[in-house]
Amino acid sequence: MVLGDCWKQLSWFYYQYLLVTALYMLEPWERTVFNSLLISVAAMAVYTGYVFMPQHIMAILHYFEVVQ
Repeated sequence: MVLGDCWKQLSWFYYQYLLVTALYMLEPWERTVFNSLLISVAAMAVYTGYVFMPQHIMAILHYFEVVQ
């Protein structure tokens, strides 16, 4: 029962995503291409933040002399 409710909620969120982004008008292959590009860009942004943010944070902390 809990799994069914969870699946229903996820289906509702996906439907809202399709409506808000107007992807419901696209064909399935176009929707797949768009979602793949979106996931790729999001993954690159997360990776870039993971790699470069510690350097920038340390530079800011050194600038404000929080860390020596």
